[in-house]
Amino acid sequence: MKAKEFDKQFDSGEDVLEYLELAKARRVGQEQKRVNVDFPVWMIHSLDKEAKRLGIPRQSLIKVLIAQHIEHAGA
Repeated sequence: MKAKEFDKQFDSGEDVLEYLELAKARRVGQEQKRVNVDFPVWMIHSLDKEAKRLGIPRQSLIKVLIAQHIEHAGA
C-alpha cells in the first residue's frame, strides 16, 4: 500500500492496524538510555523507605521524582 492510500484510510477513520508492523513500533522520544548516578547512602535509605511505602521499585520512584521536578520547573 502506498503512503497516500494509507493516509487516506487513516484520515477517514478506517482500521489500518493490519498494515503496521507493531513488533517494530516505538514511541519517539521514549527510547531508554542507561545512566549511572551515585547517591549518598542516607539518600538511598530514604529512597528505599519511600519506595517501599508506595510499593514500587526504587528506580521507578527516582524516575517519578525527576519527572515531577522537571515538569514543575518547566511550568
